[in-house]
Amino acid sequence: MARERSHLAASRSALRAMREDAEALDIRDVTANWVNAAVLSRQLEERIKSLADLAHTPLFFGRLDYLHAPGAEQAEGAEGEQFYIGRRHVHDADGDPMVIDWRAPVSQPFYRASKKDPMDIALRRRFGYTSGDLTAYEDEHLSDPGEAERTSKLLQQEIERPRVGPMRDIVATIQPEQDEIVRSGLSGSVCVQGGPGTGKTAVGLHRVAYLLYAHRERLARTGTLVIGPNASFLHYIEQVLPALGELEVKQATVDDLVAHVEVRGTDDAGAALVKGDARMAEVLRNAVRSHVSLPTEPVMVVRGSRRWRIPSYELVEIVEELLARDIRYGAARDALPQRIAHAVLVRMEQAGEAPDDRVQDAVARNAAVKAAVKAVWPAVDPAKLVLRLLSDAGFLAAHAEGVLSEDEQKAVLWAKPARSVKSAKWSAADAVLIDEATDLVARTHSLGHVVLDEAQDLSPMQYRAVGRRCTTGSATVLGDLAQGTTPWATRSWDEALAHLGKESAVVEELTAGFRVPREVIAYASRLLPDIAPGLAAVDSVRESPGSLAVRRVAGITDDAAEDLDAGRLDAGDADRLDAGCLDACSESLRQEGSVGLIAADARVPALAAALTAAGITYLDPGQETTPDTRLTLVPASLAKGLEYDYVVLDEPSAVVAGEPDERTGLRRLYVALTRAVSGLIVVHAADLPKQLA
Repeated sequence: MARERSHLAASRSALRAMREDAEALDIRDVTANWVNAAVLSRQLEERIKSLADLAHTPLFFGRLDYLHAPGAEQAEGAEGEQFYIGRRHVHDADGDPMVIDWRAPVSQPFYRASKKDPMDIALRRRFGYTSGDLTAYEDEHLSDPGEAERTSKLLQQEIERPRVGPMRDIVATIQPEQDEIVRSGLSGSVCVQGGPGTGKTAVGLHRVAYLLYAHRERLARTGTLVIGPNASFLHYIEQVLPALGELEVKQATVDDLVAHVEVRGTDDAGAALVKGDARMAEVLRNAVRSHVSLPTEPVMVVRGSRRWRIPSYELVEIVEELLARDIRYGAARDALPQRIAHAVLVRMEQAGEAPDDRVQDAVARNAAVKAAVKAVWPAVDPAKLVLRLLSDAGFLAAHAEGVLSEDEQKAVLWAKPARSVKSAKWSAADAVLIDEATDLVARTHSLGHVVLDEAQDLSPMQYRAVGRRCTTGSATVLGDLAQGTTPWATRSWDEALAHLGKESAVVEELTAGFRVPREVIAYASRLLPDIAPGLAAVDSVRESPGSLAVRRVAGITDDAAEDLDAGRLDAGDADRLDAGCLDACSESLRQEGSVGLIAADARVPALAAALTAAGITYLDPGQETTPDTRLTLVPASLAKGLEYDYVVLDEPSAVVAGEPDERTGLRRLYVALTRAVSGLIVVHAADLPKQLA
């Protein structure tokens, strides 16, 4: 233990020296101009940030003792080497490694080696920490046939360790099946179906960190992006990548990606369902292309004393050829004047002239050519186009004929048409339509890699919006079909990947649960036959007896419970229900770790008032918990993707009733039931849904 602590202290000193060396670099005389100086200065700042020593984050968490030098297994007499595995690379003054980055090939056996396949490892050592201090270690002699394989207690403790604050990385606890996904190549896309507690979100984030390590230069040019369901979720996960030394990965919601207009309105479920349907892409394409009209008049170009005439039939051929190529509307519009100018140059050459490219550019800018282009291929404003589609029944009918039924057309039409783009009360689904139209006019910039989390809730049109951001790159898609809580929730990953444009993506399923106790996940899994028939239940590895309690509030009559089901409850009964929840919260707060009080959205104001009256401080989702304030009041609609050590779930029937249909309500309940890492208390006055009875 003393030797290991000494190595930890030496490694921290080496990391400080690496940072000091970076801070001491003088770049004033090594840049040719101010632009280079600014770029190099920015890169140096990022390097210094990445070398920060986080006091309560272990610098290394494991050690590998190889039987032979890596790559020299067959060499006779080759001596084994010893490597410490950590979050980032650290070297001493001579450049010799003191800590190896977990993403390096030499670190892979730490996650994948076993007694059956030791991968040339003699010893795997895991370290245990308390507040940043090394306090324990545990050895596995993988190449010793006499030692039986056993479960690591330190590994189990790290998985189950209570949390306060944002999401933690799982770099010390990555399992073999997770590691396989994390280290899959950049060229291929991966879809991960994972139930609650299987670590799919963490796997996706660690995959980004791995790809940035393995393909640093390429992704520095093309960019990476993590897409989450809402701002609270993004805030919850935002510390994972910096803890792994990656500071430049951008995060956004789908709404952020398509923010061409201000969203101030909402759609009813019927309108949102049609607007999110992939067929809307065809309607938009028809509407955009309808602006093109075939020429009926010739173009006369005057240059000096000469006149050059391009007849209408030749102009028609040019326009039809551009239409047949099916390129972006704006790109074709930019190409049209050059095509007309080329036709003029052909005539010039036939007349004995020798025009060059400058002449062609001048002809393309000629007033007659510009006028012809404006008449034949006018500019299209995507927002104005969508505004007209949603306001003008005739325009919509003309371009939705054979695509949308009359009832579907009526569903998307605004009852009161807006006067302008700025005054329109756009919905989130409208913004996605504008994004589609924008891409039809001009190609959307593609990134090198996109991670899409909680993907099961996206509409086909939203999948298309994300897919446009990675047409030339790859994607990691993360989700759980059982947790889809929108009317358009994904029915199958094959269908979703087709909308995303990643039909060849490999679908991986994580079924081993590491976070949610077995008792809790088994209880929640009673809902699976109704919400996701055929989907395998999560097999939790966590034995935690007593982690589930289901309590009916005493003193509330059956009639009052029926009133609650109908959305009515008198003040006295409501107070008793609130008091039951507060008692459960107080009980949970006596434990170590974070506590989430999850309730139907309609119940949140009453519970907030009750907590305030009782003097219990609480946070909103997305706010960071602290040792003094560990309770978060969570509307059921925002619970997805979040985790708490202990969860109090208020009135399951109200969670179900808060959704437009029973299946969506039961899916929302499934999400709420599976947010607990250590314990769940269900408090109810009304009867539980029959699936849980």
